[in-house]
Order: sequence, then C-alpha cells, then structure tokens
Amino acid sequence: MTQPKKKIGIQLPRQANPEALDIRYALELEALEPLAEIVEISATTPEEFAEGVRSMDAIITSWGIRIDAEIISQLEHCAVIGVGSVGVDMVDIQAATEAGIVVTNVPDVFIEEVADHAMMLLLGSVRQMKVMNQMAADGQWWSGRPLLNHTPRLMGQTLGLFAYGNVARCTARRAKAFGMRVIAFDPYVSELALSADGVEPVSFGELLQRSDYISIHAPHNEETHHAFSAAEFNAMQSHAVIVNTARGPIIDETALIDALEKGTIAGAGLDVLEQEPPAPDNPLLTMDQVLVSPHVASATTRMRPETRRRVGREVALVLRGKWPMSCVNPTVLPRAPLERWQPYPMERGPNR
Repeated sequence: MTQPKKKIGIQLPRQANPEALDIRYALELEALEPLAEIVEISATTPEEFAEGVRSMDAIITSWGIRIDAEIISQLEHCAVIGVGSVGVDMVDIQAATEAGIVVTNVPDVFIEEVADHAMMLLLGSVRQMKVMNQMAADGQWWSGRPLLNHTPRLMGQTLGLFAYGNVARCTARRAKAFGMRVIAFDPYVSELALSADGVEPVSFGELLQRSDYISIHAPHNEETHHAFSAAEFNAMQSHAVIVNTARGPIIDETALIDALEKGTIAGAGLDVLEQEPPAPDNPLLTMDQVLVSPHVASATTRMRPETRRRVGREVALVLRGKWPMSCVNPTVLPRAPLERWQPYPMERGPNR
C-alpha cells in the first residue's frame, strides 16, 4: 500500500511564478518528489505563517518570516527545517532543538564564490578602487598614482580571519597566493587544523593588533553580535581594513562609521549590513574608503540551483528517517528517531 506523501511548507515567494509547483520547485523535488509534496504558505505575518505550517512534516526557508520560538511551538509534527543558506539566523535554533526538530543548512555549496568576493573587496580596498574609478571618470588621470604611492604592496601584509570555517579556508588559500601572511582566531577549531593549513592561530586580541586586513567569516549569534565595536576598532592598526561577507550585525555599524570618520581604521569592504537594504542616507554608501556590495557574495550561475537541490536532499534524508549531512543542531540527533548512516571518522582517538 502506497504511503501518503509528507507535506513540506514553503513561504510563498514575493513574486510567485505562474508555473505549477512541480515546475517551480523542480530542483528541490529531484530528491523530495518520491516522498513529499511542497505546499506554499501565503503569509504576511508570523501568525499567518504559523497557522499555515502547523501541520507540515517539514519546512524549507531561506528568506522572509523568521521561524522563531512562537512559530516552532505551534508545529505539530515537523521533523526538519531546511535552510537554503550557510547562515541560519532566520531560525531560532535553540527553540528547534528543544522541540526535537532537526535544522539543516548548506555550508559547502558556494564557499568558493564567497571567498572570491572577500578577496575582491580586500583587493579593491587595497588599491582604493572606488576613488580610482571616480578619478578616471572625472579626468583626474594623474592623481591616482601619487595617492597609491603611499600604499604598501600586498605581499607580506597580514590577513586576519575572524572564524575559520569553510569560506575562511578558501580565503586563506587565495590570500597566500598574493603573498600574504594569514592568522586566524577561532576558539572552536583545533590549532592543529589551522597549523596544517599554514595559518597561525591567535587570540582575538592578537588578531586585532596584528592584522593589516581582517576578514569576517563567523555566523551571527549572541556570541558574535557586535563583535567588532568601538573597543575593537580602537585596538586595530590605523591602516587596517575590515572586510565582511558573513552577516552585517557582527559589526556595530555606528562604531564602524565613527572609526572611519576619525581615521581609527582606514577602510572597509562590506557585502552585508546591519539593515538590508540600507537606509539611503547610510554614510557607508558614500564614504570614499568603503566598498559596499548588495549581499551578492554567493551569487553565480551555480549558487541557486545547487543550493535548492542540496536543501531538498537534506530534508529528504530526514523524512526518510536518516541523519542529514549538515545538521546545525547535532545535539538533537540522538533524540530524534533517525538512523545514522555516515561512517564514524577514524582520524581521532579517544584521547584527542
């Protein structure tokens, strides 16, 4: 006897396509079609969304209404929330864990793209491309070289990485190709892993004091919120540049603007901001020493299709009763009625 298909709730897109669901969600359904159907939830408020997903077996999200504790408390038999991005701040992870709901993400789909973008912002800041482009357009052809004559070459400069996850590793490889020294602060990564990659592990204080450039690669959570504020900028070198392709609220923007205006640090390259889209009068948009891109670091032809396929595969694994590949809240797995199918890693002994 054929089992009824499970139901997966997705918030109705801002611009809903006229195609049938099996066409609009063809990529997710590559893995999900045999066992589940997708239900679009038309909702403009958390209350409407909570009512729409109440009876769902799973939820897929990457934008829109945040799935907070109130929504999670109303889920009747949701087994998994699949997030179609690296960051998972659109879900209350603690509430999901307490409710026994697995949360998955896609941590390794577009890491190369984001690392490329981080280096682009770094290089553009080094060579003051915002000013150089304007000089060329304004006929100040001979003004650029005298300005850059005061800029040290990149080779031999120190790049500090705030967190050492997948994107940071790719960024480190790129920076080394430019002859940079790379240091990193990440209390959750073994120093052996950092050292094996030729990256020097340092404390947060050392990162601030020694870095000529800092690139942020941490998730946004209570621990990292406003990790870079007035005290941190004051501890940095006056010629330092900060790059952020992670999450906007990791930087205290008010403190950053103040530090840039006072010359406490030299510049910033930002793909993410505290408020997105930013207010038109946000000073960061017009400062000569700041490069801003509109949260596009991951965008390539591969990003969206592969992300959608991956989130579909993750949700399908859980609905089939198996552990997902990328579980954000692994402490929930022993309590969930799921089978572990991955082999146990063999490179660690009991005392390591």
